[in-house]
Amino acid sequence: MSKKAKQTTPMPASIVSNMIKDSGLKSVGNASIREIKRLIDNIERASEKKFIRMEMGIPGIKPPTIGINAEIDAIRSGVTGIYPDIDGIPTVKDEISRFCKLFLDLEISPRYCVPTVGSMHGGYCSFLVSGRRYPEKDTILFLDPGFPVHKQMVKMQGLKQQSLDVYDYRGSKLRNKLESILKSNTIGALLYSNPNNPAWICFTDEELKIIGELATKYDVVVLEDLAYMAMDFRKDLSKPGVAPFQVSVSKYTDNYILLISSSKAFSYAGQRIGMMAISERLYATDFPGLSNYFPTNNFGHSMIYGALYATTSGTAHSAQYALAAILKAVNEEQYNFVEAVREYGDKANIIKKHFTNNGFHIVYDMDGDSPIADGFYFTVSYPGFSGIQLVEEFLYYGISAISLSTTGSLRSEGVRACVSLIPREMIPELKNRLEVFHQDHPLS
Repeated sequence: MSKKAKQTTPMPASIVSNMIKDSGLKSVGNASIREIKRLIDNIERASEKKFIRMEMGIPGIKPPTIGINAEIDAIRSGVTGIYPDIDGIPTVKDEISRFCKLFLDLEISPRYCVPTVGSMHGGYCSFLVSGRRYPEKDTILFLDPGFPVHKQMVKMQGLKQQSLDVYDYRGSKLRNKLESILKSNTIGALLYSNPNNPAWICFTDEELKIIGELATKYDVVVLEDLAYMAMDFRKDLSKPGVAPFQVSVSKYTDNYILLISSSKAFSYAGQRIGMMAISERLYATDFPGLSNYFPTNNFGHSMIYGALYATTSGTAHSAQYALAAILKAVNEEQYNFVEAVREYGDKANIIKKHFTNNGFHIVYDMDGDSPIADGFYFTVSYPGFSGIQLVEEFLYYGISAISLSTTGSLRSEGVRACVSLIPREMIPELKNRLEVFHQDHPLS
């Protein structure tokens, strides 16, 4: 199927082949997101031609001036010369608490709301503590497909991991399958993203109730990754204090940690600040295994004065003022963060059609009984190619993506595509390149 020797591909085939060879990667299709980015950067420099960048989930919308101005004011006031409290400045803790109430319908005290160095840092620390509560519960379960780096974190920490591709276990079918895993009594925590990276499926209230009830029954900490908070554009989740709210497992269990990003929803990725909200009951509970690694057996103390302290000693002081200002504006309906990022869904609707018009199929095409929403990501396949092969072949056509095989997906034929970095003016060029790909790889 490969057309790598063909000299008429949108990117010069000889340059692409040489750059792949020079990269030292054993398999481009199995490479990490950052490795693929570096390879594409090199191809762009050598060819002086631009890629359609779909490999990285980088926000493509300018950050709100509310945050920028608040951070500048904070810097000028001298906060950069002062260490912040590890668990966050009071104003940001207050606004995180308000945000949880207004957009998740969740009552949670500011005490249990903590800024982190991006939600990835919150995830890292959550694995670190949740996976060491009991010696026998040293395994993290991923409800996949998911973000590959989370699995790398668990591997780095010496914890075990297990994967469940949930696509065939939606709705009531999730209960028996999930319980069959949790009853082993080895799972310390489970993680999923909602909306999902990379498939963009969205768990329903029914499914979250199942997860919450089983987490309580088997004492498993649920790590709910809300990196794409309120970005299920099929319903309006943008009004503070007004239903519908972002659905959350926090309605159904006290064993939760919410990981909320400011990178995607608030387009404030560069300052690496996110949020962690820990249930009060979990925060206050003592566990027998924690004192082997942390100052005490108390979960909250281990998280703040163990994991957070030892990894970063808290997040950047000035960025906390920026986040507090953004959240305050959102909470008081002065800034509609959902409308600001709706562009992602609008672009996905157009881009997906260009793929399907050229022989591609949407891999994760249904969200329960409904067609998948348009959002930050989608997944595609092309007959005759595995996902790993497609990632490499795409390079010759100036398109980048990552293989679903790196995400815990059982659908090895697919790739994940992200729309955020594709400007509107490049969508016609993407259409042209997909048409050339389709011509070069005719379907019988």
